[in-house]
Amino acid sequence: MAGRMKKCPACSAYGLTDPCRVCGKKTASPHPARFSPEDHYGTYRRRLKRLAQLERREGS
Repeated sequence: MAGRMKKCPACSAYGLTDPCRVCGKKTASPHPARFSPEDHYGTYRRRLKRLAQLERREGS
């Protein structure tokens, strides 16, 4: 098998290719980040996730 499963955030389709085969947009990994008690970048990751959620709400 070549690579990891990816999910398109636009159309929610799963696949192994980088551009989505359904809509052609960029895909992302649906797998969560590894957990580490010494998470140095957790604050930044959560901030980015909140900003993405706010942008989706404003776009709706």
